[in-house]
Amino acid sequence: MDTIDLIFKSYEVFLIVFIRTSGIFVFSPLFNSENIPNVFKVGLSLALSGLITLTLPSSIDLSNQILLILIFKELMVGIIIGFIAYIFFTAFYVMGQIIDMKIGFSMVSVVDPQSKIQVPLTGNLFYMLAFLLLLGINGHHVIIHSLIDSFTLIPIGTFVYSEEVFQIILKAFISSFEIGFKLSTPIIAVIFLTDIVLGVLARTIPQMNVFVVGMPLKILIGVFILMIALPIFFSGVGSIFDMIITYLDMFLKIG
Repeated sequence: MDTIDLIFKSYEVFLIVFIRTSGIFVFSPLFNSENIPNVFKVGLSLALSGLITLTLPSSIDLSNQILLILIFKELMVGIIIGFIAYIFFTAFYVMGQIIDMKIGFSMVSVVDPQSKIQVPLTGNLFYMLAFLLLLGINGHHVIIHSLIDSFTLIPIGTFVYSEEVFQIILKAFISSFEIGFKLSTPIIAVIFLTDIVLGVLARTIPQMNVFVVGMPLKILIGVFILMIALPIFFSGVGSIFDMIITYLDMFLKIG
């Protein structure tokens, strides 16, 4: 009862903490999944908010804050934390889109229930693999720790959306695309060499229909390269997790 009484005495702080906590459920790779029931999301958000409220000083004064502005600031902090984590996971979609165009899977796409948009087949496969790795190494705890640390580094009501924050988000976009492109370079190189070989065959053996032979050949080679390039993918996933931590720290220190 002491804990519940303490939360009720600080109910204004609890509600503001709940707003910031709810922000990570908008974009974060795990917590915004459509497969997770909304009741569970709300319950987890309330539980986290209650625990975080107990760690905050009881002397927080919100009387000088304009309520709507305060709500917007706190929601933005949570959204940016979740968005930074999510934007690096889109690197797998970038990689998958490039690979699918090269090996002939671009005509096939699947609907991602999380984002409710069509995503590349290969990209969705590697996204799910990375998602499982995230859970396996407790990577989702990084998002929760960043949320908890945000109340120390960005106290309630002090967040200011500045040019530095915009630069961090922009750099995250650029880094995400760069990682996705680098992960797809083995397929790009091999398929480029395959196109050269098919071009030479088309000139030397005009009777051979390169378009009929080329499509299944590219798919076969592409799938084979994907299998032997899995170690590169796993090392790329590790670097992506490190970059998520780095950019979250940059945001919390600047925000």
